Amino acid sequence: MNNQDEFKFEITKNYGTISEGKGGWNTELNEVSWNGRDPKFDIRSWSPDHQKMGKGITLTRDELIALKKLLDEAGI
Repeated sequence: MNNQDEFKFEITKNYGTISEGKGGWNTELNEVSWNGRDPKFDIRSWSPDHQKMGKGITLTRDELIALKKLLDEAGI
């Protein structure tokens, strides 16, 4: 892997665990800074040491607000 392919991340705030998985992997809601950029809301599975991650979704604040509105309207 060359430097162009590498990326950096930092969990700047943890809001909590959505679900607990096998082997200690948990699906969490966090704010994550990707490659030094401003943090975004992030839902994904993380290894216990937070060094490995699974597939997930990253949302801006406006996208998260829109998702919350949709869930509220659906009665969820």
